[in-house]
Amino acid sequence: MALSDADVQKQIKHMMAFIEQEANEKAEEIDAKAEEEFNIEKGRLVQQQRLKIMEYYEKKEKQVELQKKIQSSNMLNQARLKVLKVREDHVRNVLDEARKRLGEVARDQGKYTEIVKLLITQGIYQLTETNVVIRARQADHPLIESLIPGIQQEYKNVVKKDINLKLDQENFLAADSCGGVELLAARGRIKITNTLENRLELIAQKLIPEIRTALFGRNTNRRFTD
Repeated sequence: MALSDADVQKQIKHMMAFIEQEANEKAEEIDAKAEEEFNIEKGRLVQQQRLKIMEYYEKKEKQVELQKKIQSSNMLNQARLKVLKVREDHVRNVLDEARKRLGEVARDQGKYTEIVKLLITQGIYQLTETNVVIRARQADHPLIESLIPGIQQEYKNVVKKDINLKLDQENFLAADSCGGVELLAARGRIKITNTLENRLELIAQKLIPEIRTALFGRNTNRRFTD
């Protein structure tokens, strides 16, 4: 049975409608799949960037924490150094005060005479030389000249040898020094310094730990006190 033009047109329209519907459904399916893949990829990228950001800020946080520790350690060390400096300055002030009082020793003529005699005697026993030059403050020359004969005789009685003591008439200890003597032998190549300042310094080096303890108490962090 032959189809009329109207029937052919109707079937064509029906087929076109069917194809269009399939095309629309396919397009929707493609759009849905594309949307799903887009969301998956977007989620993956967001998560990836989130991890990177978290990693970046974790690293930054660690750097900040490390910097804080370093800064705190530096500040603590600076504070300790300041405390130590203040303490050492205080110890030094105590020693400076001792030096000022040391200058008053020479005012007591009797005591100072005994001290000078002891310093010279100790020095010549250390030198064990025959000829010794004594260097002193110019103001102390009369005192030392009066002591030399007795010291020489005492040395001879003990050592059984003569010793020749002579005052240095060209070089003197500083007039503002606290006193005492320097002993020179072998044309000045050997020298023993027995000034009051030098003896105080030697004693101070031994007593500084005790001075620190007396001023600030015992330091529990130190195993040794020298």
